[in-house]
Amino acid sequence: MDFAGGTVVHINAGVAALVAALVLGRRKGFPETAMPPHNLTMTVAGACMLWVGWFGFNAGSALAANGTAGMTMLVTHIGAAAASLTWMFCEWIRFGKPSVLGIVTGMVAGLGTITPASGFVGPLGALMIGVTAGLACFFATNFMKRTLHVDDSLDVFPVHGVGGMIGTLLTGVFAATTLGGVGFAEGVTMGKQVTTQLTGIFATVAWCGIVTFILLKLIDVTQGLRVTIEQETEGLDTVLHNETGYNL
Repeated sequence: MDFAGGTVVHINAGVAALVAALVLGRRKGFPETAMPPHNLTMTVAGACMLWVGWFGFNAGSALAANGTAGMTMLVTHIGAAAASLTWMFCEWIRFGKPSVLGIVTGMVAGLGTITPASGFVGPLGALMIGVTAGLACFFATNFMKRTLHVDDSLDVFPVHGVGGMIGTLLTGVFAATTLGGVGFAEGVTMGKQVTTQLTGIFATVAWCGIVTFILLKLIDVTQGLRVTIEQETEGLDTVLHNETGYNL
């Protein structure tokens, strides 16, 4: 059960990003040097566009303007809002202050996590999935960066990958009619559906991880993956594109 692409989009992207980050290696100065977002205003503007666009992404998977599409829009909104607030409070408790970057990152985590479940769960399920996404993705992001020092610059694996896995798994739980969902196929129990969801998760991780690794190695052999230290120091915008912030 994957209504709008939790496996083919989010788990796939997350695993590919993790493999790419490990094969490519860390940026110069990571993690000792702080690397904050270049333009937080643009970040928030982009996040707002994502939130609105996600309604079409998820609800459009109903392929009709019907009740399923309407409920999908509602649970998408609930999931994103719940995860955003949960991430904000996690930051507030752990670091003493919330951040706008954290709030929008939590929103994206909620959107990615609710995606596979969006056409199958009700408002209660969406709320629980959103809160779980905010908690799990927050701690996954901090663990990846602060403990493992994996240089996933956009937190694609801990946000989209982990979120996609959680959403895909919890779809098998909150799709139950007793929890406000649409129910399972005839003769399928919650346990059987959860097992099926887990199988889909493992299959996606294995397929994407192996194929991404092979493709990256092929690129490395044919043209190389990394620029030189001198080019990285000077800046890729200038070296590769002859662009600077003053040209924009």
